[in-house]
Order: sequence, then C-alpha cells, then structure tokens
Amino acid sequence: MNESDFEYAGFWIRGGAAVIDTLLLMAITFPLLISIYGWEYFDSESLISGPADFVISWALPAVGAIWFWTQKQATPGKMALSLRVVDADSGAALSVGQSIGRYLAYFVSVIPLGLGLIWVGFDRRKQGWHDKLAHSVVVRSKERGPVAVKFPNT
Repeated sequence: MNESDFEYAGFWIRGGAAVIDTLLLMAITFPLLISIYGWEYFDSESLISGPADFVISWALPAVGAIWFWTQKQATPGKMALSLRVVDADSGAALSVGQSIGRYLAYFVSVIPLGLGLIWVGFDRRKQGWHDKLAHSVVVRSKERGPVAVKFPNT
C-alpha cells in the first residue's frame, strides 16, 4: 500500500457509508426480529427483548463488523464507497484485537452526544475517537474513477 495513493476519508463520506450499513443491517435484522417477536417488538421499552434479540441485534452485528474489518478492510457501506479501514501506522488490515477495540470504542464515541463521531470532521487525519483508540484510519484512493478525465483541447 503506497501511502501517496490514498487520502483520509472525511466525515460526510463516512457518514454515507454508515447510512448504507445501517439500512443493510435493518433489512436483515428487522424481518428476523418481527418473525420471532412480532410487531410488538417495536413497542417494547426494554433494551433487550430476549435471547434472540441479543444475538440478532447485538452479537451478530459486532461479529459481522469485526469480520469485515479484518477480512475485507471495510464494511459493505465502506466497500460501496471505496473506503478502507486500516492500521494507522502500517496501512495493513486491522488485527482482530484492534477490530474488537474499535467496535467497543464506538460506544465511547457515541455516548457524549456523538462527539467522538463528529470529531472526524475536525481531526487532521479524519480520526474519530474510536479510530484513535484502536489506532486505525479510514482511507480512500485518490484515483477513484475508472478513467481520469482528459480534455484534448486544454
């Protein structure tokens, strides 16, 4: 990975990837939860409605994100937007430990009114608190298009 071929991915592109991931996760989990708990699931005020809810809503998303970061360097939303989550020093794929730490650090980023996520917009390396804690960065290729635009008469 040649670092001059990449740039740090900013707040808005990462937000777009998060929206894609959220929609995909909802498309998978909602039908499962409705088939098990019925539509009443959405009326419940409890954090976890039962063992199946814990597995579907908490465990599987965590395992999935960690697997995607270690194996593909990106979740589906990040893949769709050509982003990669890599080690901040080497540019290599995250280790399992880094990925677990990054996932857990999302809670640290979200709890204070999402400030740790918003931090991406102000940090010079575009790192949220979860990135800083896991020692990761999100990058994208500088050459994103299939072919560079060239105007012959300029």
